[in-house]
Amino acid sequence: MKSEVIDYTVNGDSFTGYLAWDDDISEKRPGVILVHEWWGHNAFVREQANRLAEQGYRAFAIDMFGTGKQTDDPAQAQQFHDEALKSPVALEARFRTALSLLQQHASVDPSRIAAQGYCFGGGVVLSMARLGLDLRGAVSYHGALASDIAAEKGKIQAELQVYTGGADAMIPPKQVGAFVEEMQEAGAKLTLVSYPDVLHGFTNPMATERGKKFGLPLAYNKEAAMDSWNGTMEFYQNIFD
Repeated sequence: MKSEVIDYTVNGDSFTGYLAWDDDISEKRPGVILVHEWWGHNAFVREQANRLAEQGYRAFAIDMFGTGKQTDDPAQAQQFHDEALKSPVALEARFRTALSLLQQHASVDPSRIAAQGYCFGGGVVLSMARLGLDLRGAVSYHGALASDIAAEKGKIQAELQVYTGGADAMIPPKQVGAFVEEMQEAGAKLTLVSYPDVLHGFTNPMATERGKKFGLPLAYNKEAAMDSWNGTMEFYQNIFD
């Protein structure tokens, strides 16, 4: 497996991404964009990129906050999160720039791209799907399902997979229900899996420790993490076939 740290700019601001791929470059492969949690572009999202590269995908863990903006402090994470979301136009530009970088990589088939995100990142990839970006698929893990961007009927090109915790206080049942209704009205192809009694952050092994440290309703769940990963791998096989 090979990897590369990629520094790039968007409207004069600096960002740092991480690209991972396997040694076989004899054919162009599908690419997957990964969008980090509200903690920022850190080791966890890079590990997920490595896992995807091991499966034969070209994985690009992008940066939506800016170079060096990562933290273990929830107050600072909230600040980074709010700053990134205050301008939908800027958020879209950051994603589109990273998407273009991935599509231009010599080992990537630019017509076969998906995006997956965690927490903050899950909300981002769903927002990009709402905007009608040219994605084969969009996968959200414990991501925000509400958005200021309203899905228009027939505009969503990506097939959607959403994995959420049934006991996630940050993504309550009413938000889940409203999202399903929104997607149905928009004509999107959606699979949604809700894990009973599972809390926010269930894919990240650090979630339980952080939850206890800061008094947040977070917890890792091995079973949900494995099931959602396996479901995603099957999803990619189907949409990239």
